[in-house]
Amino acid sequence: MLKTVESVTQGHPDKVCDQIADAIVDEYLRRDTESHVDINVMGSHGMVMIGGEVNSKADFDVGALAKQVYNEIGYQDDIEVFVNVEDQSDEMKKVSKGASDTVVVNGYATRETRECLPRPVVYAHMIARRLDDLRRTDPAFSWLKPDGKVQLIMEKDKVHAVTLLASHQVSVNHKDVQTALLERLVMPVIGERGAKVFINPAGNFTICGFRADAGANGRRQAVDTYGGLIPHTDAGLSGKDPHTAVRAGTYMARHVAKYLVDQGLASSALINLVYTLGRSEPIHVHAIGMGEKSRGSRMNLTNLLREKFDFRLESIVERLDLLRPIYRSTAAYGHFGREGLPWEDVVPTVESEKTADEAVVEPEIFSAPTKPAFLPPHQPPNSVFVATPDVVTAQKLL
Repeated sequence: MLKTVESVTQGHPDKVCDQIADAIVDEYLRRDTESHVDINVMGSHGMVMIGGEVNSKADFDVGALAKQVYNEIGYQDDIEVFVNVEDQSDEMKKVSKGASDTVVVNGYATRETRECLPRPVVYAHMIARRLDDLRRTDPAFSWLKPDGKVQLIMEKDKVHAVTLLASHQVSVNHKDVQTALLERLVMPVIGERGAKVFINPAGNFTICGFRADAGANGRRQAVDTYGGLIPHTDAGLSGKDPHTAVRAGTYMARHVAKYLVDQGLASSALINLVYTLGRSEPIHVHAIGMGEKSRGSRMNLTNLLREKFDFRLESIVERLDLLRPIYRSTAAYGHFGREGLPWEDVVPTVESEKTADEAVVEPEIFSAPTKPAFLPPHQPPNSVFVATPDVVTAQKLL
């Protein structure tokens, strides 16, 4: 089955807003770990608007921080920032220990790659990150601008097509952009024979960022999570503090999904958590494990997780040590699959007596992975990459 995913660079308008929103969350947590933050950011054509509600002892210049983040991403033009952040209502303060909204979250993990993510997601994020790295670190690519996007189509471990949109300065030739990015970025990552490659297929991409498009935080949930291959919540993660059910619950669902895969209880696992307003404990927990030969193929994984893990929001925050300013780093290239994030840490091995509650697991809904490990980027497949950099298709730029 063909699977299509997308990723974007740090300078994509939506991701700029995500990074500003999470930088604000980080600064509140740095000054007051008990801060409750719900920030929304929108940017368009020289303007950034920041709104939302906060319950915190912290006080700082939100507008100045937004400009700092914008410049650090790589944009040097001036933006005007409008801030309208108010104190949380008394009603919302009363539910500060429980979920502030009704929330459905999902977590997923798979043995398909060492990142425990679907292979297309790993490839797409890798290309987006390397595009940013080339711009930042390689003088030969100083003509790149921050805005960019990747679309990838794969079947199992074979790449069928890649579309790369990379913004650049007016001074560089379109053909040179295509050739340079094909040779230095696309080929080293995917190395596939016969893959179709489209690099800026509609022509020059010189007008970018907020000069070309509006952006808003929370609009790239598929990029943030599992590439759209797994259901995700309709609420964005960036701009929300870790006390919230959408953020704490999403991270915990991923954490326990990785646990099931790491312990050999499933080759891939899907976790569903449901929280309702004012309650800290989920009203529904469900786990599905895939893999007929896994240790948990006939176990009731939901009961196992309920026994081993505490899914109350305050317990999640404590277990994963979430009251730290770590969230801006999650606002590009996805929230999962990277070292140093607490929900990615492998949990201790399950005790044998806690795996005895057996029942027939639900039917498999995902195909078992065909390979156990992801090919490192420095070891491309032993094949010759064949693609033409001048292939052009109708494509709307970002």
